Amino acid sequence: MGVLQSIRERAARMGKAVVLPEGDEERTQKAAAIMAGSGMARPLLVGEGASIRSKAAAAGVDLEGVGVVDVASSTRLEEYAALILEKRRAKGMTPEKAAELARDPIYHATCMLESGEADALVTGAVHSTGDMLRPALQILGTAPGTKTVSSMFLMVMPDGRLFGFGDCAVLPDPDPEQLADIAVATALTFGRLTGLEPSVAMLSFSTKGSASHPKVEKVAKATALARAKRPDLAIDGELQFDAAFVPSVARLKAPWSLVAGKANCFIFPDLDAGNIGYKLVQRLAGAEAIGPIAQGLAKPANDLSRGCSIEDIVNVCAIAVLNSEGRA
Repeated sequence: MGVLQSIRERAARMGKAVVLPEGDEERTQKAAAIMAGSGMARPLLVGEGASIRSKAAAAGVDLEGVGVVDVASSTRLEEYAALILEKRRAKGMTPEKAAELARDPIYHATCMLESGEADALVTGAVHSTGDMLRPALQILGTAPGTKTVSSMFLMVMPDGRLFGFGDCAVLPDPDPEQLADIAVATALTFGRLTGLEPSVAMLSFSTKGSASHPKVEKVAKATALARAKRPDLAIDGELQFDAAFVPSVARLKAPWSLVAGKANCFIFPDLDAGNIGYKLVQRLAGAEAIGPIAQGLAKPANDLSRGCSIEDIVNVCAIAVLNSEGRA
């Protein structure tokens, strides 16, 4: 069984609700119909009810089993406006602005997630990453023990091997504390999605002091911080990629390391390296890059590429459902 099929089947057993604030977008509606029909999740389309239904009818999408949340007639508007006001009062939020935001589909959907009306949120087919992250940070906040929102890609190699790459989409130049948060979050996300034991390599152009530079020192410090945060995880660095990945090189460069030569999670020192790295593996090695998968938020809110397919939306929803496991 492929990893994506396994993720979908595991999600289906959880019986969770996914809120989709781009409710009148055709790909999103078709993905919702697939989820409802297969029982993978309970999809909730948010927006203008009449527009959602008319566009679904025009596209031939059967909304049986799909929830439609009409923001304009929602009975939760006052409650959500109060929630937004409470969360953002210290930042100058006014009651009038909070009431306006409560009518915005993405803010409304984020309030649904925060208040327990949904278990996960997925958006981005027609909106930017910032459109998703802004309300998520303002209303959901970050997960306990982290101050960092980041992302990871699940890389599926042509031969079926699985790897986690982080961060490849969010933080341009993480400091040591942020890099440590990325390492821990990527390890936990990778383990949750794959069922494999994460082995985390903190990547650099140096292996264990073979070069001296502030960028090397940043990775070494991040490694120590990540280990202190989660001593139960296998994390090591700084490691060059060949030392992290190739057993024969690991024996030469870091023979004492428990991670070198057997890493399955790779933490890039900055966004330049991460974004280039995952695209190289995707394009040259033919890997499937699943993501970016948002991590570090208190509750699972996930972004989509604006070029996403219907299947991409279903897959990201399944991942978001799995990431809701164990959260209040």
